[in-house]
Amino acid sequence: MSAPLPPEELQATAGRLGIACRAELSGDEVDAALLARVPLTFARANAVLPLREEEGKVWVAIAGPAGLLALDELRLLFGRPVEAVLVPAAILTDAINHVYAGVSGTAREVLQELEGEDLSTVATEFSDPQDLLDLADEAPVIRLLNSILSEAVKERASDIHIEPYERYLMVRFRIDGILYEKLSPPKIIQDALVSRVKIMSGLNIAEKRLPQDGRIRVIVAGRDVDIRVSTIPTFYGERAVLRLLDKKKGVLSLSDIGLGDEGVAVMERMLARTNGIILVTGPTGSGKSTTLYAALNRLNSSEKNIITIEDPIEYQIKGIGQIQVNPRIELTFASGLRSILRQDPDIIMVGEIRDAETAEIAIQASLTGHLVLSTLHTNDAATAVTRLVDMGIEPFMIASSLAAVMAQRLVRVICPHCREEYRPVERYAGVTLPERLYRGRGCDRCFGLGTLGRTAIYEIMPVDQQLCSMIIRRAHAGEIKEYAVSRGMRTLRDDGLARAAAGITTLEEVLRVTQDDDYADVPV
Repeated sequence: MSAPLPPEELQATAGRLGIACRAELSGDEVDAALLARVPLTFARANAVLPLREEEGKVWVAIAGPAGLLALDELRLLFGRPVEAVLVPAAILTDAINHVYAGVSGTAREVLQELEGEDLSTVATEFSDPQDLLDLADEAPVIRLLNSILSEAVKERASDIHIEPYERYLMVRFRIDGILYEKLSPPKIIQDALVSRVKIMSGLNIAEKRLPQDGRIRVIVAGRDVDIRVSTIPTFYGERAVLRLLDKKKGVLSLSDIGLGDEGVAVMERMLARTNGIILVTGPTGSGKSTTLYAALNRLNSSEKNIITIEDPIEYQIKGIGQIQVNPRIELTFASGLRSILRQDPDIIMVGEIRDAETAEIAIQASLTGHLVLSTLHTNDAATAVTRLVDMGIEPFMIASSLAAVMAQRLVRVICPHCREEYRPVERYAGVTLPERLYRGRGCDRCFGLGTLGRTAIYEIMPVDQQLCSMIIRRAHAGEIKEYAVSRGMRTLRDDGLARAAAGITTLEEVLRVTQDDDYADVPV
């Protein structure tokens, strides 16, 4: 496939300067030996990036006329002629961030510098977010944490766990839902490392007996990352968990979250309602909030008043009023929801239904002409009904208000760069397998894991008149699920198997995340 042509404006600028131009730039074509001789600060300040050496000349990418001024310095630095190629500014910035992040010192390398250092002091907090790649001259403990954060972002980790034990410290990354051990620093740096985390997140470093929560905003290789920090006291010291949220990804659309054409059509019909309650269910970390944000993004318009109450607010959406829960001042889901109803809303999103009081107010709101979106912790769609009944909600109120329930799980996606086809040998009770399945071998792109990213599998249960009757007579979850399947609902397991057959995920991944279904995961 040929490379795209540069925009006409870029070509015109290159013509005036008398140099070549390109519309794309890959980090793979950058010579690491040349890169090591050009400091990151110089590359950013002058918007230049050395690419390669050919026939005694060094080729350098620039983003505009200003970059030409740096060419004389680069000629002196390399001791040979320099040729420039013009690329779009955004492309050059991304390339600089990518390649310098790849050559920065790893956390393991920083650990080697800790011997003999004074680890009792930690540098003060910086007020404005700085790019961690620029903080190369800080104390070793600070560079260690910066390296951990940089590696976590580079490897797409969603969480960083700093865990103290009797004789050692462990650092683990959660990547695509699975925890991997990444580092085992010496026990002696435990207090300094956790203190640095607490300073950056605005927590009290002197308080080590109580749990604390805070936030950090940093820039890693040009990417704005919001980090939620939680510390708890354990027997061997304070344990810290950092949850990373890449703001660059933003809010996804319904088609981006893995629903498929049929699922998007069903959700579109549900979201077109003017009243009722739509529940998204699943365990913690199953992507429920992402689905709710995608729904809000679809509903958001200037004609509608949309208000949310969340804990925490993960994305700020223009045009939507968002309230952060704060139990310290008695701003709970229930109290906040009461106040929202006095704001003349059309659509309400409640981050989570945790108790009967919140459930009752949400249902009352849906019965009085509001569309309510919320989440609930259940294993599948059918058990959401019995969960509400167990909370003490009257079945007739559930039947009158519930519009649909969506259950979901996250499954790891096979790396497209090393995906291979195979014929399954084992058979599983109750599972019909296709003749061909897919898996990832493991490559540099996926860090040898064979998977790259995650997508969701779903089961969507619209509530019709027959289902309302079943809810009123307190039918058990199994009966409700059986009826929904008879009406065309595809279960989590079935949706997952369809994704495995299409080469999106693996069979083992589907069986792992849908193990709560009434199937036997035992080879036969």
